[in-house]
Amino acid sequence: MKQQLQVMLTLQDEINTVVNKNWRAQNFAWYRAIWVESAELLDHYGWKWWKKQQPDIDQVKLELVDIWHFGLSLELQQGSPAQVAEKMLRELEAGQREPGDFREDLEAFTLSTLASKQFDLPGFAQLLADTEMPFTELYQRYVGKNVLNRFRQDNGYKEGTYVKNWSGREDNEHLAEIAAELDASAVDYSEQVYRILQQRYRETASA
Repeated sequence: MKQQLQVMLTLQDEINTVVNKNWRAQNFAWYRAIWVESAELLDHYGWKWWKKQQPDIDQVKLELVDIWHFGLSLELQQGSPAQVAEKMLRELEAGQREPGDFREDLEAFTLSTLASKQFDLPGFAQLLADTEMPFTELYQRYVGKNVLNRFRQDNGYKEGTYVKNWSGREDNEHLAEIAAELDASAVDYSEQVYRILQQRYRETASA
């Protein structure tokens, strides 16, 4: 887990630096992004008592991964990836969490975030338990999304020249297929994902 934390923290530091080289000094309102994402997350889970709603768990997990991006950014304000990984590991390993009431746990997490303007890691861990999302799945989903974002930027996303659909499928479908075939525990997992994405994209462009 420590190794995977360091990988994710390093990847987040890199993508933040692409957006702004001095991102740490800018004091961006990461907590506000977490708050807004939490509201979107609740919509996917369902909260309206006047209509039938079924939680869209896959979309809920995607939103949790987005929140994780912002949480990692807040944690990185306190030190290097290696230093922060140690702190986060201690918090994640402190106590066994059982699934609870997701809506109430999400509200508690959001309140803590707004009050402290920091990342409530224990609260986030409870949300993972509520959705039965193991840390290994969080890692795989996070790395995939991070790599895809970087891949898009490297291939003209900002300039508007990047095309998301290849061979009749969106890039995130290619990503899911690639991720399912790789060993997420490999030290170079993110590099493997990027390399195969690039290979597929080039083959499609030259076809």
